Amino acid sequence: MNVSSTMRLIPTNNELTVRPKEEKLQATDMMNAFGDVLERSIQSISQQEQTVHQLTEQFAAGKLNDVHSLVIASEQLNLGLQLTVQVRNKAIEAYQEMMRMQL
Repeated sequence: MNVSSTMRLIPTNNELTVRPKEEKLQATDMMNAFGDVLERSIQSISQQEQTVHQLTEQFAAGKLNDVHSLVIASEQLNLGLQLTVQVRNKAIEAYQEMMRMQL
């Protein structure tokens, strides 16, 4: 199992481009970029969950010789889920803070 392909929650330099000062980034562009990162992250978590499920079935059937790969995949999934929950919590917190602002 390749570690770099299992947890792609943080965008790489290719995904984040430096823009000149005169080019203003629109709010919708930022929202779409953030949404894309979240969508890819959730897809990655889903793929990791499927991998762990397959490894668990193989282990239960006695076909998995390397139990370490199951434990590592399970921990990676656990960390990814924890990170996803924390990002969700921060997004909700930011939304609630904006709703409390008075205009």
